[in-house]
Amino acid sequence: PELHHDAKTASGTPIHIQLLGSDAQLMAENAAYAAELGAPAIDINFGCPAKTVNSHRGGSVLLDEPEVMYEIISAVRRAVPAHLPVSAKIRLGYTDTSRMDDIKAAIAASGADWLTIHARTKTQGYKPPAYWDKIQNFNMLAIPVIANGEIWNSEHAQNCMTQSGTTHLMLGRGAVTRPDLIAKIDLDNNDTKTLTVLAWQDLITHQIKFLECAAKNDLVLVGRYKQWLGMLTKGYSEAQTLWERIKREKNKAVIIAALQNSTCE
Repeated sequence: PELHHDAKTASGTPIHIQLLGSDAQLMAENAAYAAELGAPAIDINFGCPAKTVNSHRGGSVLLDEPEVMYEIISAVRRAVPAHLPVSAKIRLGYTDTSRMDDIKAAIAASGADWLTIHARTKTQGYKPPAYWDKIQNFNMLAIPVIANGEIWNSEHAQNCMTQSGTTHLMLGRGAVTRPDLIAKIDLDNNDTKTLTVLAWQDLITHQIKFLECAAKNDLVLVGRYKQWLGMLTKGYSEAQTLWERIKREKNKAVIIAALQNSTCE
């Protein structure tokens, strides 16, 4: 739906289209269609570690087939207008890092405009630590390299940039856990900026809006909300208190009431 609104979310955040698959021709056709719809950039996912995705020959399983990665990226590059960026997201490898040089060569030859690297292999999943130093192996590429993985605070961001040798970062779970983390990292690297901390009371409003988007008894959305709240416990002590109250609750109205009551505490 964001492509119907100038490729932005309802809050104005710009989005890029990410594609996943192993058939270069189909990937190219879908990229061309996305471009026609107004996608500002095309990203290709070679990093997803999910078993379901990998079993269908998508995501990180292709890290063992750098030649297929090359075919996909180059086909997508040819299929979309020259001004439209095409990027790739990878991990350090599938079971290990033995194909890293081959992956690097495939990316270099493919015409990608930038590369995002999650600093773990597929088999390492999301288990700490992230091996930021391994990203240095890709800095010889003539395109921007973006580091990702285990960035939960500003100190992690600084350590990641130091060890990886890149000044470009991508945040995933860290930004969900602490929605103002990007602004905090930006502030710590720019003395001219100021930061308005996103307090728990401010975040309650956003949580209520999220829940109000759902139908009356949308258990899927309630489950998603609990996932989000569980992650927020890493960044907000108040989230832990709320989690204990509603972790077994399935009624959306009761959860919203608990959120509203927490504003008075």
